[in-house]
Amino acid sequence: MNQRKEVSKVQQKNLKLKAARALKDMTQNDLAQAVNVTRQTIVAVESGNYNPTISLCIDICKALGKTLDELFWEED
Repeated sequence: MNQRKEVSKVQQKNLKLKAARALKDMTQNDLAQAVNVTRQTIVAVESGNYNPTISLCIDICKALGKTLDELFWEED
C-alpha cells in the first residue's frame, strides 16, 4: 500500500471519531474524562499519532454510542 493511501485511511478514521464526538456534543476533554484518559491522549488518537489499545477503542465506542466497525476498522 502506498503512503498516500495509508494517510488517507488514517484521516478517514480520524474524521469518523471527530464526527461521532461532535454528534454527541462532546469536547475532547469530555471524551477523555468519559474513558479515563487525558485530553492529550484523545488529541493523539484523533490526529493519528497514537494507536489506541483495543480496550481504549471499546471504551471510546461505548462513550460515543458507536461500534468498533463504525469508528476504527478499515473499510476495503
